[in-house]
Amino acid sequence: MYDLEQFLEPVNPNVLNGDVPFYDRQFGRTIDIFSETFPDVDKADVIIAGIDEFRGAGFFSDLNPADEVRTQLYKLLHWHQDISAADIGNIKTGATLNDSYSCVTTVLKDFVNTGKSVILIGGSHDLTLAQYKVYSSENQFAESAVIDSHIDLQSESSVKSENFLMDMLTSEPNFIRYYNHIGFQSYFVHPYMLETMDKLRFDCMRVGIAREKMDEIEPLMRQSDFISFDLNAIRYGDAPAGGISPNGFTGEEACSLSRFAGSGEKTDSFGIYGYRPEKDTNHITALQIAQMIWYFIDGKSRSKQESALHDKQNFNEFHTPLNGEETVFLQSKKTGRWWMQIGGKKMISCSYNDYVYASNNEIPERWLRAQERDF
Repeated sequence: MYDLEQFLEPVNPNVLNGDVPFYDRQFGRTIDIFSETFPDVDKADVIIAGIDEFRGAGFFSDLNPADEVRTQLYKLLHWHQDISAADIGNIKTGATLNDSYSCVTTVLKDFVNTGKSVILIGGSHDLTLAQYKVYSSENQFAESAVIDSHIDLQSESSVKSENFLMDMLTSEPNFIRYYNHIGFQSYFVHPYMLETMDKLRFDCMRVGIAREKMDEIEPLMRQSDFISFDLNAIRYGDAPAGGISPNGFTGEEACSLSRFAGSGEKTDSFGIYGYRPEKDTNHITALQIAQMIWYFIDGKSRSKQESALHDKQNFNEFHTPLNGEETVFLQSKKTGRWWMQIGGKKMISCSYNDYVYASNNEIPERWLRAQERDF
């Protein structure tokens, strides 16, 4: 454990000292906020941290994106009394971009594998690298999900936010066990990129398919150790200070994806990147992000209600032949979520449709992918 305060700056007092005081059950009253005294993070289930680092996208920002989001978040009502949250302020910007990565990684390391989840607000999408380095620096394998309209594998670009996946997915040694890319828009992505991702045995889901099959995304995110959301995946009309396209996920769908992220038992960190406060219209994008955070907490509350898989009385158990051997499917009686058995022992997250495929003597794509990468 590090002395976290040396890497952090307190929340701007202007965010807390508005003309109208926060009232009962608003986040501004219920979150333990680093203003003068550092929060007791040991008691928190969700940790919020800002990061004002845009050099990876090739520019500097005069406004702190996290503080703009906090202004909206603190006004929202905190429904989930079983989830406590702490806002640890803003992670300091380093002298260089790599220094900033190191600061973010160091802060995140304090919370990895603790059951707590860190929400990162602000900065450019290449900060996903700092999330990954939490694991690579410890030679620990991790699974990741990224929501983005682009696939940032542009090796010919000098802009880090456009090529950071080259480092994350192809560097040696590599510690990405599995990677899911959700919501790409085909006209922004070179076909060769998809071929490369397929050769690496990683999955990419177009935005149209993702919108049609939202229930299929939940198991992908439930398995992830860290998740990254670039606001350019949301259509411009719903997030004008992040969206770059008239098409993409709606604001409601972005909230659903955030709930999926929060419901993952393994989710150590969730980064929301690409917010440009200077482009915001009536603070709509800041409010969109605040509501995404609300839904992440909603998902976290749901995951706390889940039973351990070995607690058989809280699951419906189904046995079905698959690829010449009997496979077990489990459905939670509490949340309705599904798991399936791989290799005779390991249970992985799945959907109801996977069970339907298996029941009809068809091999689910999720089962095949898991076999390819794990056995």
